[in-house]
Amino acid sequence: MKKYIAEGIGTFVLTLLGCGTAMFIGCGTPAGVVGTAIAFGLTVIAMAYTIGNISGCHINPAITFAVALSGRMSWKDACGYWCGQIIGGIVAGAVLLLLSNLMTPELSGFAGANPAGLGTNGVANAGGVGGALLVECLATFIFVLVVLGSTDAKKGAGNLAGLAIGLTLILVHLVCINLTGTSVNPARSLGPAIFAGGDALANVWVFFVGPCAGAALSALVWNYLGKE
Repeated sequence: MKKYIAEGIGTFVLTLLGCGTAMFIGCGTPAGVVGTAIAFGLTVIAMAYTIGNISGCHINPAITFAVALSGRMSWKDACGYWCGQIIGGIVAGAVLLLLSNLMTPELSGFAGANPAGLGTNGVANAGGVGGALLVECLATFIFVLVVLGSTDAKKGAGNLAGLAIGLTLILVHLVCINLTGTSVNPARSLGPAIFAGGDALANVWVFFVGPCAGAALSALVWNYLGKE
């Protein structure tokens, strides 16, 4: 049970700090994009060295999906991880809504901040649903492939895995923020979308299907590359 709780806490922290940064400083400027990307990456690094020895610090249903497909964990544990991650993301979404209601008019106009959006993802800038699915699938494939490779028991990076994963997440965000807002994580997308509503909630399925497809592809590729 501790590992499921750890996953919930880790996903809560990732969603709160990552989406909170997007919400408060906005992504309407290059500085905002860089700041948001760094926030997501640094949060993953911090949580990796906090709960990594408890749960492995997936804090992302797509990662858990790939790990289970790779045979590194049971599907029973995967379901427990998913429950913790989804709950953590939803609680973070509720806190983000509370924080958005506390934003002053002056702050809400700072650097393109969008408190109503709560750091949600979207499909419009990627040319619609098809483009967003492609972006999220490709980005998640790259991200999760690094996760699987760096955490491999024989070929992995050991204690440096958390750093490699966090830095990769920063790079993925730098490329994809202006396209989809960068999800690569269904729990991070669902929590804010529930409370933002509108198109964010209507299109949230894209940020389940795209990342899960990318994660499945990464599992297949790593199972081939990592096999003796």
